[in-house]
Amino acid sequence: MTVLQNIIEAPIGVHKQDSQEAQTYAMALLKRVGLEHKADAYPRHLPDGQQQRVAIARALAIRPTVMLFYEPTSALDPELVGEVLATMRSLAEQGLTMIVVTHEISFAREAADRVIFLDEGVVVEQGRPDDVLTPQHPRTQAFLSRFI
Repeated sequence: MTVLQNIIEAPIGVHKQDSQEAQTYAMALLKRVGLEHKADAYPRHLPDGQQQRVAIARALAIRPTVMLFYEPTSALDPELVGEVLATMRSLAEQGLTMIVVTHEISFAREAADRVIFLDEGVVVEQGRPDDVLTPQHPRTQAFLSRFI
């Protein structure tokens, strides 16, 4: 399936949305993630960062109130990481609620309203990004010392 076909699949097939309405919205989403010119491309022919942005548009097509991202930039080269994080920053600025599991500390500092540091499933610190990312707890300090 093309990029556009991927994005309209769930709205039409699952949510029974009108085909033209789904296509119009899909094109708006592609524009939102900077890929409107790739609507007729096949995702497998796109670079990884563009594939990730198509996946974001596909998820947005069902109009979620919250999106979960689990390591959305893992296995991407630094240039592609920037593309994906810019897309996510834009979504945050537009008011989309996101739960993001990430090791991208600078992104968390810039885009998050709240940061939670977990260690083996236990909340170690939580709060505003500047509070958590200038940590008090030794475990958080040890973790962040690898990135800062």
